[in-house]
Amino acid sequence: MKQPSTHRGRSRRTIAALASLACTAGLLTSCSAFGDDSGPPTLNWYVNPDGVETLTKLAKQCSTDDYDIEIQLLPSGATDQRMQLARRLAAKDSSTDLMSLDPVFVAEFANAGWLEKLPEDTAAKAVDEDVLTGAAETVKWDDAVYAFPQWANTQVLWYRKSLAEKAGLDMTKPVTWSEVIEAAEKAGGTVGVQANKYEAYVVWINALIQGAGGDIISDNEAGKDAKIDIDSDAGKKAAEVIKQLADSDAKQPDLSTSNEGTSLGAMFPEGAPGEFMTNWTFVYKNYEGVIGKPGGPVDKDAFGDLGYARYPETVAGEDSKPPIGGIDIGVGAYSEHPDFAMAAAECVTNTEAQVALAVESGLMPARASAYEDPALAKAYPPDLLKLFRESVDTGGPRPKSAYYATISAAIQSQWHSPFDVDPDSTPGDSADFLSDVLNGKALL
Repeated sequence: MKQPSTHRGRSRRTIAALASLACTAGLLTSCSAFGDDSGPPTLNWYVNPDGVETLTKLAKQCSTDDYDIEIQLLPSGATDQRMQLARRLAAKDSSTDLMSLDPVFVAEFANAGWLEKLPEDTAAKAVDEDVLTGAAETVKWDDAVYAFPQWANTQVLWYRKSLAEKAGLDMTKPVTWSEVIEAAEKAGGTVGVQANKYEAYVVWINALIQGAGGDIISDNEAGKDAKIDIDSDAGKKAAEVIKQLADSDAKQPDLSTSNEGTSLGAMFPEGAPGEFMTNWTFVYKNYEGVIGKPGGPVDKDAFGDLGYARYPETVAGEDSKPPIGGIDIGVGAYSEHPDFAMAAAECVTNTEAQVALAVESGLMPARASAYEDPALAKAYPPDLLKLFRESVDTGGPRPKSAYYATISAAIQSQWHSPFDVDPDSTPGDSADFLSDVLNGKALL
């Protein structure tokens, strides 16, 4: 598919400049059609709510004499964010200049022609050797680069050190999901996950499957003809973990509606041993910010009981595949100022911007050099930074497909509720349903 030219904005500005001269010379009877030249154009940047205060600062810092960047807030959920942006871009909305994208939607938007392809020299800088491998892969589609990695998210295992000690679980070594569930049950704690019927549940399922050496699909760029792999031994191993937790006394009461925020309060409950919890990088700053407040550690000593380790293994002895998330910045294909938007996107994703997002909002850098910044080293323990960086670099992405939204919805429908997951039937049922949906034989 032929992509919009990044030179289009330059041509339009040339035409606008000539029109302005003609207006000044009185050669045109009406100049209203050529817009208001009283100030620089405004670039609309659609962002998700994570770190919005820092993003607002970045928008101001990266505005220039040539353009202003204005923040437009998207919904909090990734699915709702995709829907709003997709509606705008499908209607060829020229006011969508910059957009913050969950990495799984880059392929879909690029394939649809909704994103400007980065020029070769800009693309080379956007995914150069300084960018962590996991983050760099999220912005590529069909041998081209369509976005700038801004921050890289990953999940680790957060836990109370005292809980692990009570259970006799050695956290200096890799641990499996089964060991974590059994340890929590033994010590009277719980295990926190994201198992509501939404995108983060697929994140968990995908990580479990990849941790067992499999994938949900393969040959991703074949689109609807991709190979469906979820009905496999790896799919069965993933279902076994979910069933084990659902059947365990370590499950939290809201397991089937749990999300990133619901289990935060179970880490430092009064009079209880706490939890093991898989969750994103924001957790450290979250607890640090609520020391002495309801739902948080009672004091700094209690905060010191917060531990962290690599994402649990699905199968003992096989490296886990921590989830990869974050945000990539894309330039809208219908923007009236694509050159300006490219420059703005490059600015809000530079190393300085990534450090600010990490220090102020707990959103970790996509660039390796940012992890060496003194401000970041001051804000986080060095071993935690090392864990974040390694998890992003060695983690597992969700399927990169132009049909990802469909794939995710189909998986959710067959694997939810977690109480209904059956290792002997769920992987096969979900494979059949996904095949039918992709081939138009079933509806979501």
